[in-house]
Amino acid sequence: MNETQNTPPVNPLPPVVMVLCLALVVPEIVFLLGTQGWIGGPEAIGWRLSAVQQYAFSGDIFDWMMTNGRWVPEHLARFVTYAFVHGSFTATLFSAVLMLALGKLVGETMGQVAVLVLYFGGSIFGALIYALFLNDPAWLIGGFPAVYGLIGGYTFLMWQRLADTGGPQFRAFSLIAILLGLQLVFGALFGPTTEWVADLAGFVFGFCASVLLVPGGLARVIYHFRRD
Repeated sequence: MNETQNTPPVNPLPPVVMVLCLALVVPEIVFLLGTQGWIGGPEAIGWRLSAVQQYAFSGDIFDWMMTNGRWVPEHLARFVTYAFVHGSFTATLFSAVLMLALGKLVGETMGQVAVLVLYFGGSIFGALIYALFLNDPAWLIGGFPAVYGLIGGYTFLMWQRLADTGGPQFRAFSLIAILLGLQLVFGALFGPTTEWVADLAGFVFGFCASVLLVPGGLARVIYHFRRD
């Protein structure tokens, strides 16, 4: 049997991407089962709200920690845990699909460690910028800032490839432009939110961090800027 016959028709997902996807999807399945009354009894209806209160990121809590100089571990954990709690099944679905697609691309090119750095780095940096630059009492929930970290990594890879081949480098930013444009449309239809600030911050982190995560990335950036 030759090697071609042993090659799967679709490249398998990196294990770290599968684990992250399960971490996104499993809580949503539990919430749905509880809402339908299949598990947990009557109190299960409030599981999502309870999870938001316990795991979502709060700018007010962050301000309190800064003011009092008390860095409570369970509140610091919110910089990461909020990315695994969503407000609806639809939001979870979009986060999971984007994470699978971008995580696969980044993982195959940059490695699994890079996926973790970009995902959790985007989550942390997105929440930090959200807290520092806004005074919004609303909970920050959902995996989009973390996913935007992966989008930042993907965008850097595309930017680098276009730079090497002489293509128009602005095309590397097409995906982020489309996603932010859709957010503006949804904001106009359903009311504006400030979550896009955290999303954009996650993207900026992902793009900048990739300069260091990609072997030779920094040297290539310096070379291209000098050439231009």
